[in-house]
Formats: sequence, C-alpha cells, structure tokens
Amino acid sequence: MNTHITIIGAGLGGLTLARVLHVHGIPATVYEGEPAPTARAQGGMLDIHEDNGQPALAAAGLTEEFRGLVLEGREATRVLAPDGTVLFDDDSARGRPEVLRGELRRILLDSLPAGTVRWGHKVTAVRALGEGRHEVTFADGTTAITSVLVGADGAWSRVRPLLSDAAPEYTGKSYVETYLYDADNRHPAVAKAVGGGSLFALAPGKGIQAHRESGGTLHTYVALSRPRDWFAGIDFTDSATAAQRITREFDGWAPELTALITDSDTPLVLRPLYALPISHRWDRVPGVTLLGDAAHLSAPNGEGANLAMYDGAELGKALAAHPDDPEAALAAYERLLFPRSAAAAVDGADLNEALFGDNAPRSLLDMFAGGEQTR
Repeated sequence: MNTHITIIGAGLGGLTLARVLHVHGIPATVYEGEPAPTARAQGGMLDIHEDNGQPALAAAGLTEEFRGLVLEGREATRVLAPDGTVLFDDDSARGRPEVLRGELRRILLDSLPAGTVRWGHKVTAVRALGEGRHEVTFADGTTAITSVLVGADGAWSRVRPLLSDAAPEYTGKSYVETYLYDADNRHPAVAKAVGGGSLFALAPGKGIQAHRESGGTLHTYVALSRPRDWFAGIDFTDSATAAQRITREFDGWAPELTALITDSDTPLVLRPLYALPISHRWDRVPGVTLLGDAAHLSAPNGEGANLAMYDGAELGKALAAHPDDPEAALAAYERLLFPRSAAAAVDGADLNEALFGDNAPRSLLDMFAGGEQTR
C-alpha cells in the first residue's frame, strides 16, 4: 500500500491498528496529545474476551506477550449485599483473563517501530481537502496531510465531526474513583470483602464496584445515578469532604464497603459517564473512519477496550486485504463495524440495568445464574 495511514490517538485501539498494519508491512503514524506514554495513569484491570480482545491480540502477533501479563485469580467475582452478606462467590476462570490496562498498552507500544507514535501532538482542527485527503492541525501549529485518516481519539473525538453530528450525552450516572494500597495489611476487612478478583455491592441506582489489581491494590468505582448538577455541588478538590458526601449515599452499608470510599489513599476522582446513540453510524466519507469510543462510546460494560482493539485489528486486516483500494477497505470495515457495535451497546445497556436497575442486585444474580458474564 502506497498510502500512508494517519491514526489519531494512542489508546489500545489505535495502537492495535498500528501494530496489525506493521505486521502486514504497512506504515502508519500515530499522533497522541499526551506528552509521553507515562503522562497519566492508564486505568485499572481489563478482562480480555475470547471473542474480540484475544483475537485482536492474536492478529497483532502478541498473544504470548499478553499471556505474560495475566494476573492469575483475578477473574474471581463476588456479590455482596449492602450489609456485607455474601450473595455470590465464584473464583473459577471463565476464559476472560485479567491484565492491567497500562501493561497491555506497553506491550503494544513496544511492538511498534521507533517513531511510530508522535507524542505531544494534540489535535486542534481537522479539515477535508477533497478527494479523500485530510489535513490535521496540531496545537503547536504543525500539520499533517493524509489520504487515510483514522479517529481513534476517544469520547470527544476531533475526527468524528467529519463523519457525524452525534455527540456523547450524559447517561445519568457517574463513577467516583478511589484506590486503597497494601489493603491486605492496612485494611484487612476491606481486602477480605473484595476477595481475590472483583466485587459488586449494589442497590437500585447505586453501587460499589472494586477490583483487586496487583498485590494488595484495591481499585474502586462508586456508581451513583445522579444529575451532573448534583455532582457539581460537591467540591472534589476537598477529598475528605467529598468522601463524606459520597458516603452519605451509602448510609447503613457495611463499614468494610464504605471504607473503600472513606479510606481512599488517593483523591476522589469524578468520572461522569457519557454515551453515543446505540445505533450510531454514518455514511461513507472518503478517506476517513473511526474506531473504539470515537465510533461507539457507551456506558462501561466490560466491552469498550476489547471492542476498540477488535476494531483496530479488523480495520488493519481490511486495509491489508485491499492494498490498492483503501476506500474498499474502509467500506468493508464499516459494514461490519456498525452491527457489531450496536449489538454490544444493547448488551451493555442490559448489563447496566442488571447492575443498577430497580431489581439490583437480584437482577445481576439472575444473570450469573443464567451463565452470563459481566465485566
């Protein structure tokens, strides 16, 4: 392929695309706004699924490296009632091995030729030049012109407006993120409650979800169904006061659960949840496409990272299969992308209803009883 490919965003999806293209001998450049790969924390645990994440890593030739990252035992799942009663406890493996997102990103970065990722290139504008060519402008005033542009730049994609007027909308729910370190020694009751993998403590409209990462690190997302204005009334720069206000929403819950909020070793971080329409799609526009959250942002459901990597792998394979006709490649990729992402979004909406709907946690227990998986 003579056409050089420009990828905006060095997340898991964009890097998987770059790697699959490299495997097929196709050059690409990834532009990333962050100044360095270690510029910010990369999130917590990811369970890598057999039907999308694992095939994507296989297409990237990184299965062995991925297996080396797996944290054994982290597939264990517990569901606790608000009073701490154990409602469900399963420590069996389910074919979805858990890895740290940052480590997965590292093996993708290490697999690319030096210089593939251009750090510190924050996109400020993108415009069509005609005949499928596009110009990307960066914050430092430099530009790049490309005939294949891929937006892998997440929820607030600067590339998406070339294809779609859709914008993410608030889902009505936010997460509050906390961490406990060395919990087995410093917070043994909390560590026991979480167990060896993931914890769900749920009630209608709210929940405490925690996961054991490496060692004794417990990473928690506290979920609350509240308007944005409600959260705006909390000063998250005052972490102690914010923790008290969030904990009031869990009045009467077991102390080993609320300690995941009150005893956080890090400042509380608010994570509002946004989503694109479930059926988000666009008409074919020459020379440009999207993958991952840029294409199909949805509320967290365990599929986002897996789908992003799968998108990247499928797009890479399509471009390799049509070396002289990138338009055919983009059309073939999008033809399968739209139904795939819509189905995942529907499943995700069902999962969020099971987690936080009127029948929680019974709805989640019923899901487990039926053999369905979550996270």
